Amino acid sequence: MNIFEASGLSKRYRGTWALRDCDLTVPAGHVVALIGPNGAGKTTLLRLLAGLTRPTAGTLALLGGGLPGSDAVRNDVAYLDQQVPFYRDLRVRDMLRVAAAMNRQWDQDLARERLDAWGIPLRRRAGKLSGGQQALLALTLAIARRPRLLLLDEPMASLDPLARQDAMAVLMTSVAEDGLSVVISSHVLTELERVASYLVVLSGGQVQVAAPVDSLLASHRALTGPAGDADRLAGSVPVIAMSRAGRQAQALARTTTAPPGWAERPVTMEELVLGYLREPAARAVSLVEAAS
Repeated sequence: MNIFEASGLSKRYRGTWALRDCDLTVPAGHVVALIGPNGAGKTTLLRLLAGLTRPTAGTLALLGGGLPGSDAVRNDVAYLDQQVPFYRDLRVRDMLRVAAAMNRQWDQDLARERLDAWGIPLRRRAGKLSGGQQALLALTLAIARRPRLLLLDEPMASLDPLARQDAMAVLMTSVAEDGLSVVISSHVLTELERVASYLVVLSGGQVQVAAPVDSLLASHRALTGPAGDADRLAGSVPVIAMSRAGRQAQALARTTTAPPGWAERPVTMEELVLGYLREPAARAVSLVEAAS
């Protein structure tokens, strides 16, 4: 089963295309890192997946064929962004009661366990919590719904490093134990590198990269060699990005072996993402292409 399948997916706002002609299929069971510069279409894609907006063109199906926002998948999808909307005058314990009444798969024990571990008092009004506590409360409410797909749009920007690490550990436990699939958008690449198993990069409203992280890392190398040979390098391997410094050149290339005269080493996910973002015309949009 796939987390979602998009074909020709497009969304336009007042004459501006936020997404255009996106074809994307992501298998279930992954933590998907959704990356791109501001305005690339990340939030638009997440809102389409959550059923909060409708596409201008194309199709989108979730969890084996359900339409976003439909009764078939509504209880299986949870969406969380930086806004963490709350009934701010309600106490935390009352918010748990509201959530339990609204969600058929609500896990009260899980919610109480998480809030206790994070030191969030049940008697405190939501609006009186710190920004970090509000983010953790929102994450708790999302996870305790026991969704099959969790959509996260920069949800941990207000958390300190320790709280962010704890929150990520909780997410990974849910992925491992419950088969949860996660799509998470964040600008913190090092954070995503630790948890992501699938990478989607958007650029200019289109899909630039979409493949399992392992296959992408295995099929790309960082090359170092003479700057004078940089132009010839592109004739022997697909070069994604190139930089020159004095007599040396460095390249991100889609290859598993270095051409003669070039040293090679494995790349990190951060290096791979930055290389593609620097060259928006470069593409790695299928498993077949990523492995070639």
